[in-house]
Amino acid sequence: LRHLFAVSRRDLFKLLGAGLVVGFTTRSFAAQESGRSRFQDVPEDLASWLHIAGNGKVTVFTGKVEIGQNIRTSLTQQVAEELRTAPGSITLVMGDTEMTPFDMGTFGSRSTPQMGTELRHAAATAREMLLEMAARRWHAEPGKLTAQNGKVTDSQTGQSISYGELTSGQKLVKVIGENPALMPPSQWKIAGKAMPKVNGRDFVTGAHQYPSDIKRPGMLFGKVLRPTAFNARLVSFDANGADKVPGVKLVRDGDFIGVAAADTQAAEHALSLIKAKWEAPKQLSEPELFEYFRKHPEAGRSGGFRGRRNHESGSVQTAMGSAAKTLSQTYTVAYIQHAPLEPRAAVAEWKGGKLTVWTGTQRPFAVKEQLAEAFHLSSDKVRVIMPDVGSGYGGKHTGECAVEAARLAKAAGKPVKLVWTREEEFTWAYFRPAGVIDVNSGIAADGTLVAWEFHNYNSGPAGMETPYNVANQRIDFHPVQDPPLRQGSYRGLAATANFFVRESHMDELAHLAGMDPLQFRLKNLTDPRLRAAFETVARRFGWGKRTPPKGHGFGIAGGFEKGSYVATAAEIAVDRKTGQVKIVRVVEAFDCGAVVNPEGLRNQISGAIVQGIGGAMFEAIHFENGQVTNPHFRDYRLPRFRDLPRIEVELIDRKEIAPMGAGETPLLGLAPAVGNAIFSATGLRLRSLPLAPHPLTLKS
Repeated sequence: LRHLFAVSRRDLFKLLGAGLVVGFTTRSFAAQESGRSRFQDVPEDLASWLHIAGNGKVTVFTGKVEIGQNIRTSLTQQVAEELRTAPGSITLVMGDTEMTPFDMGTFGSRSTPQMGTELRHAAATAREMLLEMAARRWHAEPGKLTAQNGKVTDSQTGQSISYGELTSGQKLVKVIGENPALMPPSQWKIAGKAMPKVNGRDFVTGAHQYPSDIKRPGMLFGKVLRPTAFNARLVSFDANGADKVPGVKLVRDGDFIGVAAADTQAAEHALSLIKAKWEAPKQLSEPELFEYFRKHPEAGRSGGFRGRRNHESGSVQTAMGSAAKTLSQTYTVAYIQHAPLEPRAAVAEWKGGKLTVWTGTQRPFAVKEQLAEAFHLSSDKVRVIMPDVGSGYGGKHTGECAVEAARLAKAAGKPVKLVWTREEEFTWAYFRPAGVIDVNSGIAADGTLVAWEFHNYNSGPAGMETPYNVANQRIDFHPVQDPPLRQGSYRGLAATANFFVRESHMDELAHLAGMDPLQFRLKNLTDPRLRAAFETVARRFGWGKRTPPKGHGFGIAGGFEKGSYVATAAEIAVDRKTGQVKIVRVVEAFDCGAVVNPEGLRNQISGAIVQGIGGAMFEAIHFENGQVTNPHFRDYRLPRFRDLPRIEVELIDRKEIAPMGAGETPLLGLAPAVGNAIFSATGLRLRSLPLAPHPLTLKS
């Protein structure tokens, strides 16, 4: 694989040799992802998805990337299943803009349902062609031959031939048909089973090269001078001898100032010599945030969000007027950081007028476009390579680090590596949006939900829709004009905020109606898959079968998003003397259709729960007048080993339903379940995330 990444696509098939090539002709299905793009049609020279070499080795090409979600493994399983060959014979080339078909990016839980399906089609098409090739060779009927274990066999004559023998010495191209025969999930033998992580040993032993590990001959190390605050303007600049330090290249381009040196220490020293004066306008501070959101709505694009997602049916006003009981509450959600283990990193190299960048990004082709625009290059002069990266969580969609590294490399005339510090990552990367959300609701005397009004300011529209039955509803997303911090995608998008608010409010309504929180939900819910998720988690948790011990509380929450269904039950313990909250146990039921890799899915769900603990309990970015005031791990509270509860995962494996993504939805039920459990234990209703950044103040 390392050798493959060293060549261009033009030379790729020279390296791979003759064999079977499976690809699409030019199609406008947006090259692995639907949506707007100038790259919407795939050129034929980028059309190959799968290659079977004479030695039986299979190379698969996808613009999706591996960021820790283990999609390299599950995609390999799906290809192996349809091709009827061993997973070990398959190599995936991922996220290289010169070797793979265009892809909009790895986000939105789309890799399994969309990319998995495309690669299954490619593999099934290859299998059908191999059967046809063997049938012609043996003068047999294709329907009487079988493909299995990397070879084609004629059961009547007993003869068999390997895929490599069939393709050896031939240059064959097959165009993927519209509906190749796919193996039903109920008959899967490779997919649907646990499989060790592809290249797992390299990650355990440290052999894997992350973006921050990449080395190039003659490489220098870069550092960038950052402004003193957001929106600052450079007023004056004095190199102060930084440009005289031996081996240091000083780069000044407008407000961009950086250095490149033989090692990081030399670069840091040179940067420390520079005297720069910045001027920043007065800016919004944290205490004013939620009031600002209410007063500055913008009917259009704002803060990275496009448009609105509004819905109205029936008459909320009329239903509220006739409801037996009504409830109006406001909830808030803080800005939080993605906090990836590996900060942004890039290595840039200019050679022969062409720019190559190795960087950690969820959108290699978008970064390629960003680089081409920044340096006024044609698309064929830019290549982005994405080694499997140390996590992203939606935070690595953009290529600012790649552009900075390329600026330094161009000026220095040598490759340059730039790795952001933790403080840079916490300050200059974008954040999960904060938000304020208002809910007005009404119920009938028997607990039937009759009115639902939901207004989200700033945090985003994902997951706003309610899964519960309510005839009269109004749901509005209100983008905000010029939010104070840079904001963008985060794992689950705004569904984290919207699930927290909806499921907290449903819990409040249940208590208002005098009903058990689970029974209240089931009374107002007909979706059979979500009902099944709630019933499954309740059974595993023991909901209704036992009462919480003294000082403990139980909470439940659920919903659906990105085609998957989740229900989460949590048990918490509160020390009434200190006010400290401890999550004791979390049980989660999850339904994403047919499960491709059950062990990988369990790991994904468990990891989402752990990450969700941070946002639920204590994660928050603090800021004042254009400056982040907690830009280090020592100040920014993340989950620690002592915070981890007992985690139990119950998979609902629906073989009759196509597999969907599981990267985001498992995170969404944790915060509301914990908040509801805190109320169960203390009677204290917390309506802001994070729930318990400080010990609770409890009545004696």
